[in-house]
Amino acid sequence: MSTETRAAGLPARSAAPGWTTELRREDDALDTLAEEWDALVARCRTATFFQAAVWQRSWWRQYGRPGALLVVLVRRDGLLVGAGAFMRRGGPFGGLTGLGAGLVDYGDVLLDDDCADRAAAEFAAALPLTRPWHWLELREVHPEAAAQRVYEHWHGSRRRHQDSLCQYLPAVPMERLLKRVPGKTAQRSRVKLRKIAEAGVRVRSTPVEEVPAALEGLLRLHFLQWQERGVTAEHRTERFARHLTESTVGLVATGRAAVHQFHLNGELVAVNLLLLCPSFGGLYMYGAHPVLRERLDIAGLLFSAALDETVRADIPVLGLLRGQEPYKQRWRPDRMPNQRLLLGPAGPAPAAAARAAAVLCRQAAAHQLRTRFPRLKEALLARRRA
Repeated sequence: MSTETRAAGLPARSAAPGWTTELRREDDALDTLAEEWDALVARCRTATFFQAAVWQRSWWRQYGRPGALLVVLVRRDGLLVGAGAFMRRGGPFGGLTGLGAGLVDYGDVLLDDDCADRAAAEFAAALPLTRPWHWLELREVHPEAAAQRVYEHWHGSRRRHQDSLCQYLPAVPMERLLKRVPGKTAQRSRVKLRKIAEAGVRVRSTPVEEVPAALEGLLRLHFLQWQERGVTAEHRTERFARHLTESTVGLVATGRAAVHQFHLNGELVAVNLLLLCPSFGGLYMYGAHPVLRERLDIAGLLFSAALDETVRADIPVLGLLRGQEPYKQRWRPDRMPNQRLLLGPAGPAPAAAARAAAVLCRQAAAHQLRTRFPRLKEALLARRRA
């Protein structure tokens, strides 16, 4: 039997014995579900740090619109085996989108590994996409994400498009990693790493009680390093600072993130935030003093600490997340694009094609803004998020 929250006042739907689905719409739903949500995260091999309850709850508190939350739940004999949180779009056409709004490198839902296929089918059947203009748009979906199973079980219109490029490296000791690059590049990297060691930079992993202060330092240094090149507008907002602090404190407390502080001659010169999940670690954000950049290889410094942390945690892959910055390319990373998934109701082919065309137009416009008018893009994003 499938149920809807009492507040919604909608009728129940029949399902196979032992399986139930539920739609939750109250603004505090992610708070009340946190414990069993994270229990499901632990049973979902594709779950990343962005699907952790603390990250989702923090993002919703800072960026969500009251009354716009929709949480889809699937249970088998009462146990939560499928879950996903979405935000209803504003405007006349509505629809759903995943939580994150540009701050996540991996969007996904949660499915219990023991019954992922059946849970995906139940999840797809529970999605409330009935009107021709109601579509679910999921951004930054990994090709092996749990959401891909939901996509395969969706019986309405569906489209799959390429999204941001992500890059990956094997999490192995530095000397083994250097074997991936040409001899001259490897030799230059060894020289740079030797200079870092000789400079006397002290690296310290931050205990959870000191994380808020460390993140203040990260943001201060982040603004300083980008002041001449234009910092991402959202990173300057109070709500981003609150979200970053709340989510990181929770992730560090549960071993799903590490904050590294770098001191030189007693002065804080860099801070690095590394996110961790069983399948990979992710370099999410850093701040470094411009003076340090003049003396040492900043990328090598931060990368070495992140690699060491990932190896110690016995995590097999170090993810470089989105972006193709030059410092990433020198390590010859493996490349794999994320995907954008569109799910809509069954209907005339022209309607589905029109929706797909609209997505492609937005992608093209975003590419033009990102590559040709980056400052205009940041101004538009800041205005939209204000």
